Amino acid sequence: MTSRTEQTFTAPVVEAFRWLAETPRPEGLPLINVSQAAPAAPPPEPLRAHMAQLVMDVPAVHLYGPDLGLPALRQAIAARFSRDYGGQIGADQVAVTAGCNQAFCAAIAAITDQGDEVILPTPWYFNHKMWLDMAGITTLPLPTGDSLLPDPEAAAALITPRTRAIVLVTPNNPGGVEYPPKLVAAFRDLARARGLKLIIDETYRDFDARSGAAHDLFTDPDWADTVIQLYSFSKAYRLTGHRTGCLVAHQDLLPEVEKFMDTVAICAPQLGQHAAVWGMENLDQWLAGERDEILARRAALAEAFTALEPLGWKLKGLGAYFAYVEHPFALPSDALCKAMLETAAILALPATFFMPEGDAEADRHLRLAFANVEAGTLKELCTRLAALGFDRRAD
Repeated sequence: MTSRTEQTFTAPVVEAFRWLAETPRPEGLPLINVSQAAPAAPPPEPLRAHMAQLVMDVPAVHLYGPDLGLPALRQAIAARFSRDYGGQIGADQVAVTAGCNQAFCAAIAAITDQGDEVILPTPWYFNHKMWLDMAGITTLPLPTGDSLLPDPEAAAALITPRTRAIVLVTPNNPGGVEYPPKLVAAFRDLARARGLKLIIDETYRDFDARSGAAHDLFTDPDWADTVIQLYSFSKAYRLTGHRTGCLVAHQDLLPEVEKFMDTVAICAPQLGQHAAVWGMENLDQWLAGERDEILARRAALAEAFTALEPLGWKLKGLGAYFAYVEHPFALPSDALCKAMLETAAILALPATFFMPEGDAEADRHLRLAFANVEAGTLKELCTRLAALGFDRRAD
């Protein structure tokens, strides 16, 4: 017998850091790490000071809290998202989770049974696929082509009686693309018409290049019959290690989410929840500056990448934390990434981590996580990519 975890592929970031430990690199050439875009710095100093005070003065941060999250944080999320999306979200429609990955796991646990199906656009976020595999859920891949935008009609053709949900990630990981509001609404309409849930992961919403609401899902008074939204505070306030995320859904679904939380984490860590409340109350201006910096790095990468285009490189998607690129070499992307680490001291992730096994398109693409890389280093990244001397594809 083989367990579900044994049947599930190794976590890609874990695999990439294994390469880093095992692969010799050129001497004197600093590593450029574009494998992961989780914030590498701690929370801003005012937030750290507040957290230190909480640790010393508020005993409750060391204890269990309500399974579905601190009432103050649930209310703050409901109010902020209602304002940002121009809709009505109640605190009783918000569950706080131990990170956004757990929000996804809780949502899937609440709406599926073993053998059910979920549609994932490809390239997909690998942790979504890993959890579906471990939960005994069949993944229906939805190819997105060169645009990296999923097609509702193609999704409709995949639906069977066992399909329970469609998952969208916008801004996208790994593609970087920002889904147009009309496209998101079309998927909502499809899901509603076919009795499915639309799970929309907006982990990177704070770094969307567009002004205003990214979609109008919550302006629909009946949004909760179809929509499940996921979000993370890890990127907004650099709370990655404090595991604070949330799930927004119909209030009748939250008792099922509560069962999941109570048996897996009991509750999200209290310190991170208190920090998220304080951040929402005090760090809007700081977060706007963080967004400006990410957008500046995005622009720097776009400019530097133009030098690669005559060499056969293609920039397919760019946004939030990620660029999704096509390389011109005969090497499959996983072998290329290992070779790039060994010869050019670049650590990137191959598209084989984001696509079904055996997909030919996976061999041609890479994900570059640029959010932690300064503009000058992004220029150096493209210089090193331009100098790669591997055999090119025949096409």
